[in-house]
Amino acid sequence: MLSEETYKKLMDMKMWGLADTFNEYLEQTGKDALSFDERFGMMVDREWAERQERKLKLRLGRAKLREQACVEDIDYRHPRGLDKSVMQKLATGKWLKNHDHVIFTGPTGAGKTWLACALANQACRNGATVMYARVPRLLHSLYIARADGSYGKEMNKLAKADVLILDDLGLAPLADLERRDLLEVLEDRQGRKSNIVTSQMPIAKWHDTIGDPTIADAILDRIVNNAHRIELKGKSMRKTLKKKK
Repeated sequence: MLSEETYKKLMDMKMWGLADTFNEYLEQTGKDALSFDERFGMMVDREWAERQERKLKLRLGRAKLREQACVEDIDYRHPRGLDKSVMQKLATGKWLKNHDHVIFTGPTGAGKTWLACALANQACRNGATVMYARVPRLLHSLYIARADGSYGKEMNKLAKADVLILDDLGLAPLADLERRDLLEVLEDRQGRKSNIVTSQMPIAKWHDTIGDPTIADAILDRIVNNAHRIELKGKSMRKTLKKKK
């Protein structure tokens, strides 16, 4: 009876891993030679692992990544100029600790967004919080936020994420308010958080896309100077995937 009450209490406290291992222990009592310390250690390990798994699912759910990607599944066979040693180094997460950025540029279909999501997935697994945003939609949402009074709240959310993915930068020239909002987002994160940027446009052409030379200089200064730049080349991977199907 006491054991059943203990199990119920563990479940009520949402200590599901500990409860399951405790239940297994009751069923195996007398069948193994484990000491109390050893068995209790196993219970704690199970509870810790399950809690870490729940936290990871929560982080991934909040990240809303566009692609279900992970670094272990990166395709290095496709000829697109992707250096395996560079990606493996980024997968360690040291760039996050240094508050560095990662920039993926290259033609459509080269896998920029997928790779960005793979690194973000790894960041979540390493305990970081992530936000994904396509730049056109992000800037439009900030425009709406100005009108409904939620601008400050939205900016705070963007500032807090350990990793912010800015996907599809430079698809179209930026309006004055858009480039100013983008600068504010980057300024809030400067030196404190990391960004992953993807763009079809080479970095040399970002100036023209952003528009205003002064603001363009400020934006590039906050992204490019301490960034790991990965320039992808070659034909679209989507064509290759279609052929395989």
